Amino acid sequence: MEEEKKHICEERTYNTIYKRYSQDIINFIYFKCGDKNRAYDVAQEAFIKLWENCKKVSPGKARSYVYTVANNLFLNTVAHKKVVLKYVESHQPRVEKHSPQFLLEEKEYGKKLQDAIANLTEIQREAFLLSRVEGKKYREIAEILNISDKAVSKRIHDALEALRKTVEKI
Repeated sequence: MEEEKKHICEERTYNTIYKRYSQDIINFIYFKCGDKNRAYDVAQEAFIKLWENCKKVSPGKARSYVYTVANNLFLNTVAHKKVVLKYVESHQPRVEKHSPQFLLEEKEYGKKLQDAIANLTEIQREAFLLSRVEGKKYREIAEILNISDKAVSKRIHDALEALRKTVEKI
């Protein structure tokens, strides 16, 4: 209750909100784009927007506001991020610890798995990664995505079905 009476324009309140939600926002955007640096940048931009609009946003709505702003910033740069992601993936150094055959198979399987996840619809991929990678509960995912628990369950179920079909082919 005490926090609800505070104003986001107060540095202490803003810092508390930032510390509480920044890593979640970074992870949320990372799941969408696959680029940690870009995810960090988008999260920072979202928090800058929160600061710029601190008088318009109550502390109770700050989490939702930052998620919405971050998602909108992401959507505005989808094409650019895809190019950056492909560049980063093609320039990552590989360390040999196993036989060349093993490394080749591992690389091929990893690529096929990444492709399978990338081929999910955006709404399936978001929900799936938030659940399976981030370990968020359906209720948390529902709040982040602003949908019902049942919709989260359906999205994850559909993602798993699609991955099972694709992985069978691998």
